[in-house]
Amino acid sequence: MFTKDQILEAQSKVKSGKDFPGLIKTFKALGVVNYEHWVAESANVFYDASGEGLKITYGKPLMIVKDESSAENLRVALKIHQAGQSDYPTFCLQSAEAGVEKWVTDLDKMTVTYLDKNGAKLVIENIPGI
Repeated sequence: MFTKDQILEAQSKVKSGKDFPGLIKTFKALGVVNYEHWVAESANVFYDASGEGLKITYGKPLMIVKDESSAENLRVALKIHQAGQSDYPTFCLQSAEAGVEKWVTDLDKMTVTYLDKNGAKLVIENIPGI
């Protein structure tokens, strides 16, 4: 099982969305098979192949996730972030404003699924090849 320190070390190397594929490669090497990011509380739950989870909270102020979601606003925020033009905290704030409650990253399927408060899938993205 991976440790909190290993996860935090991998995350410390990420500056923008351009670094995401490298982060995924590191997570896979550690044995992460999927993880959830909960936008409001800025928390991640990382899972290994046995289904055991490790929750990491980052001590950031609670974000207000809008009740009304917008897949289009999320797509704009994603495009900007993936081009390296925003940092992670900014992307998280923009996600909250787009009504994203959480996203689920599946390292086997190599997808990220963004969900609103009703569990509706706003965007499903393929993770670029690593």
